[in-house]
Amino acid sequence: MAGSETGFLARVRPDLALKHGVLGVAVLIALAPTVFMVLTSLKSEEEYTFNKVGPPAAPVLDHYRSVLFASDFFAWMGNSLVLAAGAVALSTAVSCLGAYAIARMQFAGRGLLFSVSTSLMAVPPVVMIVPLFVLYAQLDLISTYHGAILIYAGLITPFSVYLLTTFFRTIPRELFESARIDGAGDLRILVRIVLPLSLPALLTLVVVNALYVWNDLLIAIIFLQDDAKRTLMAGISVFQGRYGDQIPLTMAGMVFASAPMVILYIAFQKHYISGLMAGSIK
Repeated sequence: MAGSETGFLARVRPDLALKHGVLGVAVLIALAPTVFMVLTSLKSEEEYTFNKVGPPAAPVLDHYRSVLFASDFFAWMGNSLVLAAGAVALSTAVSCLGAYAIARMQFAGRGLLFSVSTSLMAVPPVVMIVPLFVLYAQLDLISTYHGAILIYAGLITPFSVYLLTTFFRTIPRELFESARIDGAGDLRILVRIVLPLSLPALLTLVVVNALYVWNDLLIAIIFLQDDAKRTLMAGISVFQGRYGDQIPLTMAGMVFASAPMVILYIAFQKHYISGLMAGSIK
C-alpha cells in the first residue's frame, strides 16, 4: 500500500516525492549512530569481534548490568541531575526577568543590552576556560556544585534571553495595559500573565538547556576534578578510557547516558516544537 502511494506521488508530484526521499535519507543518517549504539551494546565481546555492524545473533544484557552495578553510574547520574536542574532553574529565572525588561520596559541602552546579550551566543566556551579557571581557583570554587552551576547558567542564559525576548514581544500590548489599569506592577504582570502565556517557550528552554548541560564534557572535566563530583558524561569518558577495548560495554553506558534526555524530549515534544516557532510569526 505504501509503495503504491509513493508511486502515485512520484507521478503526480515529483518534487514532493523528491523531498520525501531526501527527508527519509536524512532520518536514516540521523538514526544510524543510535541504532549502531544500541545493537552494539547487545553483543558479547566475542561476537563484536567478528560482527561489528550487523544485529546481534544472541542479544545479551551483561553489559548493562556491569554499567549499573560495577561502576559509580548512579552517583554520576545524580551529579548530572543536580547540575542540570540547578543551571536550568537559575538561568530560566534570570532570563525571564531580563527578557521581560528588554521586551516590555523602557530604559536607556535597552537595544544595546539585547545586542550584547545576543552576541554572547557566538563566543565559544573554550575561550573562557583559562580566565574562569584562574578566577575559580582564587575563589576556591573548583570542584563545587554551585561553581559549575554558575558557569553553565552563564553559558545558556544568552540564548534563553534571546528566545524569551522574542516571544514576550509577541504578547498583545493590550494585556499589559489592562493589567496596569488594575494596578498590577511589572513583577506581577510577569508572573501572572506573561509566564503562563509563555509556557511553550519556557518548556523549550528547559529541554534545550538541560540537553546542553547534560551532554557537556569540557566544563565537567576541568571544573569538577573531584571524583565524587564527576558527572555522567565525564564518568562515561573515564569508563571508556578504562575499558576502551570493550566497545559493547562502553556502548551500554552511552545508552544509559542518553536515555534520560530522550525521555525528557519525548515528554515535552509537543511543547518543544511549538516553542521553537514561538515569536517567529506575529
